[in-house]
Order: sequence, then structure tokens, then C-alpha cells
Amino acid sequence: MMKKIRLRDAISIGIGGMVGGGIFAVLGLAVSLAKGGTPMAFLFAGLLALITSYSYVNLSRAFPDRGGTVKFINQGFGVSVFSGAMSNLLWVSYIIMLSLYASAFGSYAPNLLEITGNKTADFHIYVSAIIILATAINYYSIAVVSKIESYAVIIKLLILIGFIGIGAYGLIGNPNISQLAIDQWETPVKLFAGGMVIFVAYEGFELIANAAPDIINPEKNISRAYYYSVIFVIVLYIVIALVTVGSLPFRDIADAEDYVLAEAARPMLGQAGFTIITIAALISTFSAINASLYGGSRVNFEIAEEDELPHHFLAQLWNQPVGLFITAVATLILVNILDLESISTAGSVGFLLIFGVVNYTGFRLSAKISGNRGIPLTGFVCCMIALLILLHQQYETNLTGVLIALGIIAFCFISEWFYKRSEKK
Repeated sequence: MMKKIRLRDAISIGIGGMVGGGIFAVLGLAVSLAKGGTPMAFLFAGLLALITSYSYVNLSRAFPDRGGTVKFINQGFGVSVFSGAMSNLLWVSYIIMLSLYASAFGSYAPNLLEITGNKTADFHIYVSAIIILATAINYYSIAVVSKIESYAVIIKLLILIGFIGIGAYGLIGNPNISQLAIDQWETPVKLFAGGMVIFVAYEGFELIANAAPDIINPEKNISRAYYYSVIFVIVLYIVIALVTVGSLPFRDIADAEDYVLAEAARPMLGQAGFTIITIAALISTFSAINASLYGGSRVNFEIAEEDELPHHFLAQLWNQPVGLFITAVATLILVNILDLESISTAGSVGFLLIFGVVNYTGFRLSAKISGNRGIPLTGFVCCMIALLILLHQQYETNLTGVLIALGIIAFCFISEWFYKRSEKK
């Protein structure tokens, strides 16, 4: 018997999913792309997440299922090569998110404790160790994973809200506040592209879909859980971006790009502030890795159950789905070979495409799920435009990231096509 989920718990699933390692990993990247317009970049990305959450609300009410996004795409397109490829892309995007969180952990940790004296070597040691530890915890007990997550959500929110309060006070008389002026913003297209590169910082709200069957009073609470969590996180990110850009000169932000949030606490709180935010980042990214490993292995299992991956993936290894082990190994490889911007780009491309397809499903099934047709259609069009702008901007500055993202999509389609053909035979 599953425990029923209250509204408060459902909101914390959404917030916990979004405020995982995302903000700690991509804040510096956002500032490097959008400069003084970073708060606007977070707003653009957040509005796209909010529009998409409308489709998720209606689909979660109509088809409450622990398969979440996988189930919705199958409802919209049937079990086909296309839906299978999209489901596989969702699983691969989980692996990319795990790499992003681990990358953030590896960037923050050496500031607290150096192991070898070489930052690059320390980074690789820390990212590998944290993935192995989280995998061990997932194998040990799923109950421990959810306990870590529930405490981590509270700790990271308290620290981030404290950072905002003290940081906002520190903006008084700070000369760097002039960096927020409109003449310091990048062009609108670059602001939008910056928002799309860091779109991964919002993707976690879709985890509410997996909990939908267990939410108390679903008619009211499903919509509240999505909207409250997304709106809260939009406001949180915009204020964090304002405080960061107003606290530090751009060159300092660039120097500390991978751990900029800790650096932004230094002007007001000195080394103690730097250390506190670093600890918050480590707790956040660790809890996000834990939860995403579990989520990724569940997605892999659901896809195999829907007959869109070979049934070997339904096998158990040490009393857990074999997908958990494969997800962990794939993450280990990715995070040790790719840079942060390429990981972030590949993740954003994957989720923009998946959310575009979910929006299109909401549009196609609008009569069946008694929803508005215009909002999902707007979401679909916006996701596709965002995808094209992101690919174009990154093509000029980070060709590797674009090629990896397109390669992953192609791989998902080709492997699904081969699997479906071999099944027919």
C-alpha cells in the first residue's frame, strides 16, 4: 500500500526536483551568457516551464500513472518508434542531469577539501566518488533515498533564502549593482538562448507526474502542486540571479563560474559565507544525484515494461532494476569526459524536445482530457523555437555540445527503430 501524498509533499517533490543541483551548476554559466540580464534569462526559462506545466496538470489528472511522462507520450502517440525514442531520450536526459549534478558537486567540493592539490584531478575523484556513493545508497535502501531528499529540500531552501536575505542587504551601496542596468544586458536573442541553456534548472517539476496516482484530492491538488512549485522556483531563481549579479564584478563571476553561488556569499559573510554555501551546494547536489538515480532507473524500467526497450531491462541486479546500475555507469563515463556547458546544452535540448512533445500531446488530446487547446499549442511552439535558438547559439560557441545533443537524439531513434524491427522478426 503506497502512502498517500499530501499537497505539501507534492509541492516539495516539485521544488526538490527543480532546486536540485541545477541552480548551483548553471548559475555561473547563465551569467556568462546573459550578463546583467541573467534574471530575465531565468524568467524566460521559467515561463516556458510554467506553460508546459499546464499540459502536465491535465495529463496527470486524466492519466495518473507512476510512468509519468513515458505514459503521457504513449497516450498521445501510441507505442511506436517515435514514442519509444522519446521515452529513451527521457532516460538519457536523466543521465545527463545526473552528470550535471555530479559536475557541480565536483566543482564545489575541492573548495572545502583538496585531495591532490590539482583541481582537475580532485574534480574527477569527487564526481566519481559521489556517483558510486549514491549508487550504493540506492542499492541499500530506497527509504533512505526519500529520507535524505526530504531533509535536503528543507536545508537547501533555508540556506538559499538566508543567502537571498543577507545578499539583498549587502546590495545596498554595492557598486556592482550597476551591472543589472539594461545597458549591461545581452541582446534579447542571447538572453533567450542563455535561458534555454540553463532550462535544465527547471526540469524537475515533471517528477510530480510520477506521484500523481498517490496525491490526495487530485482534482484540486495536482494543479496546485505544479503551479505553486514552478512559480516559487521562478521567483527564487530570479532573486538569486539579482543578488549574484549585483554582488560580484563580471570577471569574478567568470573566474568562479563553476561555484559562483559560494563566491557571491563572500562579500557579505567572508569565508564563512563561502563555506556555508559550498556545504549547501554539496547537500543539494548529493540529494539530487540520489533522487535522479532512483528516478532514472524507474524510467528505464517503465520503458521496458511498455515494450519500448528489450525486456532484459526488467531484470534485477542486487534486488534493484538493472537500469540503476546502467544509469550509474553511463553517468560516470559522461561526467568524466564532457565539460559543464556541453552537459547543460545536451540536457536542455533533451528536455525542450520532450516537453515540446508533451505539450503537443496535451494539444492533441485536449478534448479527451478537457483542457484548453491554445495553451499546450503555445507551449509546443515555444519549445520548438527555444530549441532552434539554443542550437543556433550553441553552434557558434560550443559545437561539441550541439553535436553531442543531436547525436544522442539520433541514437535514441536509431536504436528504437532497430529494436522494433528485431521484435517484429
